[in-house]
Amino acid sequence: MAAKILLALSTFPDAETARRIANKLVTEKIAACANILPTAESIYRWKDKIESGNETLVFFKLSEDRQSAFQEKLRSLHPYEVPEIVFVPVASGLTDYLRWVAESCAS
Repeated sequence: MAAKILLALSTFPDAETARRIANKLVTEKIAACANILPTAESIYRWKDKIESGNETLVFFKLSEDRQSAFQEKLRSLHPYEVPEIVFVPVASGLTDYLRWVAESCAS
């Protein structure tokens, strides 16, 4: 398998925003797939204050060569001042699935 695959995580204020942005990233072949988990409770420090709230978590699958484009596009579309954008390398997986991810992100 030539292409390295990444799992990217990001949280959104609601499912509608997550769906709209995920759809755009997949349509533009920046991500192959987005899995939207509708409710995640988040507790975090923001500007020296402890905050909490419900967010929508999205798992994106993409090829490593789309990482910069993904980050740039997500950052431009995301409503948060500092969005969560975390990349996790996929060490292994079903070869056919990983190939599909790479092919789906090919520009």
